[in-house]
Amino acid sequence: MNRKQYFFIILILGFLATVSPFSIDMYLPGFPRIAADLKTTIDKVQLSLTSYLVGICIGQVLYGPLLDRFGRKKPLFFGLALYVLASVGCAFTASVDELVLMRFFQAMGGCVGLVASQALVSDLFPSEKRAEVFSMITLVIAVSPMIAPTVGGYVTGVISWHWIFIILAGIVTMIMAAIYFFLPTGRQADTSVSLRPKAVLSGYFTVIRQPQFLIYTLAGGLATAAPFAYIAGSSDVFMNIYKVSEQQYGWIFAFLAFAMIGSTQLNHFLLKKYRSEQIIKTTLFYQSIVGLILIAGVYNHWFGLYSLIGMMFVFLTGQGLTGPNTSALSLAPFSKHTGSASALMGSWRMGSGAVISAVVSFLHNNTALPMVGMMAFCSLGGLFILHTGNAVVRYHSSRRKVEEKVSVLL
Repeated sequence: MNRKQYFFIILILGFLATVSPFSIDMYLPGFPRIAADLKTTIDKVQLSLTSYLVGICIGQVLYGPLLDRFGRKKPLFFGLALYVLASVGCAFTASVDELVLMRFFQAMGGCVGLVASQALVSDLFPSEKRAEVFSMITLVIAVSPMIAPTVGGYVTGVISWHWIFIILAGIVTMIMAAIYFFLPTGRQADTSVSLRPKAVLSGYFTVIRQPQFLIYTLAGGLATAAPFAYIAGSSDVFMNIYKVSEQQYGWIFAFLAFAMIGSTQLNHFLLKKYRSEQIIKTTLFYQSIVGLILIAGVYNHWFGLYSLIGMMFVFLTGQGLTGPNTSALSLAPFSKHTGSASALMGSWRMGSGAVISAVVSFLHNNTALPMVGMMAFCSLGGLFILHTGNAVVRYHSSRRKVEEKVSVLL
């Protein structure tokens, strides 16, 4: 493909992968208005975020085999159409329970973009280019937190929070048109892939048995759940504790998005000198240190508004490095079952995000401690899984070598 096609394909894949993040970020400034209009509390509205993440987690597992069996585009159009219908349902909801349910179905549709975009990277680009491509897609995703909350804040303040979901439906309709006319088909339908439960589970089991996939999916999934702690708690922390307006919150969210944009660009240069494995280890270590400083600072009241934003910025720079590199390493071992591997990886990430966001909501205590505490937990947990997993692999590898030498001598 020429340079123009290369850029355009990455742009479409980036938009596809951005559907769910945009759907999360855009309605965050509307939480207080939604709570007031639906006569409920913010922590109840936060459950609509949790239900969205649960929907993504479940949906990705379902779409993985479908993308392998029917090819990429048919399941893609089905999921995005479901998203559009559910978005309209969200706009006309009359209670927080209905909103929670509609957000679940919205996620079940929109999450196909996450799975399909990752599978299409494996279809359309050689293995040595995938970490770079994932970085560029992450760059497109990183623009979402700059635009979505700002737009959501102004839409909520000037018109109504209901229009946020109408706008989302319109955006996804345009993405569907771009996919139809410009996106390559990718891997063709594979009729040998069975959709029987036993066969599907067998395919997933084949993926899970790959040590490299398991280590980098588990470690990367937990590490990349840290922003969900931030997303779940930030509207309450900044708007209720620090008393910023909806529009100011949108600008804060946009500023913090620069952390991820800068680091995704940095990843391009780092990959020329260092391996993805080295980048991940270093990033998780420094994020863990920053996370512990955040906990100590919030607990001891060291931070004002601006110093908290500054420390959050430093922490979030790591997200643009861990996500692309763990994605590339997780999918690298597969030429077959790519859709299933992408689904499992994405499901674990969003499942971790759902649990983390629910815990932040559950621990709500009118301080920033639940938010920063779970952010630190994600980095520390990811670092622990990475070191432990690699140590176990090295142990079994050395043990096999010893056994082979002994068998030769005997």
